[in-house]
Amino acid sequence: MVNQTSKHPSIADFRRFYAEFVVRGSGSSNATLIEAFASVQREDFVGPGPWDIFVGTGYLRTISDDPCLLYQDVLVALAPERQINNGQPSLHARCLDAIAPAIGESVAHLGAGTGYYTAILSTLVGPTGGVFAVEREADLADRARKCLEAFPNVKVHTGSATEVPFPPCDVIYVNAGATDPAHEWLGRLRVGGRLVLPLTGSDGIGFMLLVTKKGEGRFAASALMRAAFIPCMGARNDDTAASITAALERQSLRDVRSLRLGTPPDACAWCVGDGWWLSKAELDGP
Repeated sequence: MVNQTSKHPSIADFRRFYAEFVVRGSGSSNATLIEAFASVQREDFVGPGPWDIFVGTGYLRTISDDPCLLYQDVLVALAPERQINNGQPSLHARCLDAIAPAIGESVAHLGAGTGYYTAILSTLVGPTGGVFAVEREADLADRARKCLEAFPNVKVHTGSATEVPFPPCDVIYVNAGATDPAHEWLGRLRVGGRLVLPLTGSDGIGFMLLVTKKGEGRFAASALMRAAFIPCMGARNDDTAASITAALERQSLRDVRSLRLGTPPDACAWCVGDGWWLSKAELDGP
């Protein structure tokens, strides 16, 4: 927390308060996650200031290049002409708390941008773990490689999240809006592994889906929160996008319980995609 006796708090004080704010504000008291947010310097990943802050209808430029301004729960432009931002910290805090990357685990980060949340993932899994980062935009991937030079357990790859092969892993964190939990991702998830991705309609609005692999072809699921993301190219289907939008209009996120593959949807279906569906029923068995 910020030292209340100091008239001039340091940038580390701002970073610590921000870490406490975004993690505790997301409903978590995860001390490891707070430490990760407090240790990674956001200014190293968003370029020189002043910065453009996303305000819903456009961007608002910060009043100076003081990095203390970055330690708020705001989206910071990385490529505003493409509407690509360093995403909202509280949303990422909620998602990272849900997938709980642990020391020694392997992570695939799909849609890494310039690597800020990749660095936090790297910190969470430690030097015995690893992060396989993928970014489609070549200029952002190049920036990520430079920004992540101090994180030796990270490898950055340029390409599509559905086309760049990655090894089996414990955690998959997707940061672009898909209409489907791609079979490539589910197939590379180890038993006990966790996948979080934004499932979004054609307007980019949707929700964060948490999937946990309980066994081969068996997946528990839950919806974490509503969210909006730019599209994940290669993981979009117009019919499924319409199904997601319709489900959000008529059903509660709280009802999502499991992900089913390769079986006909039944009366418990929450949302139906191509070869998969979300169910309001729990999985049978452990």
